[in-house]
Amino acid sequence: MRKILAAISLSVVMLLSGCGYNDFQTYDENVKKSWAEVVNQFKRRSDLIPNLVATVQGFAQQEKDVLLGVTNARSKVGSIQATPDLVNDPQAFAKFQAAQGELSSALSRLLVVAENYPQLKSDANFRDLQAQLEGTENRITVARKRYIDEVAKYNVLTRQFPTNLTAMLFSYKDKPQFTVENEKAIADAPKVNFGAPATAPAQGQQVPK
Repeated sequence: MRKILAAISLSVVMLLSGCGYNDFQTYDENVKKSWAEVVNQFKRRSDLIPNLVATVQGFAQQEKDVLLGVTNARSKVGSIQATPDLVNDPQAFAKFQAAQGELSSALSRLLVVAENYPQLKSDANFRDLQAQLEGTENRITVARKRYIDEVAKYNVLTRQFPTNLTAMLFSYKDKPQFTVENEKAIADAPKVNFGAPATAPAQGQQVPK
């Protein structure tokens, strides 16, 4: 009886392996790792915003609507729990992506406003924030591209034969992807070009590293 059970177990293992079961586990883990890096870089960007807003406000206090727009967009992003399970929930993923998109738009409007204040770009604190934000945008692009690639591999596995049978058997579904209108936007990091303002941020203000 033990030999029969051992033979059955071995057959099941070989069947699952041949149908991509182990590949699903590997690819799923790769997706989770790449997603964690995406979340980490988006958080890094979010952490830069309070000092960025405070610095711009020091030179352009009258730009209340734009500054409030960035603050509100950041708050909306912070209200979304970007857990590992989010990559298995298309609706939650879409909500996360939309919130990050709103924050990107709000930041773009802030940078346009900054162009109207030439003294801002000469401020050392602002220049430091500019460099950090540009570097973070680059990291976001790289992390997002990796996530896109890993999800593509996983989704192909769920559709092609015979691994699609394993996907149906274990209820493995396609994972949601980032969507961009222009595919070139994935490869090219956003250009961060700050402009300039006219007073000084509060003393003792710390810039996150």
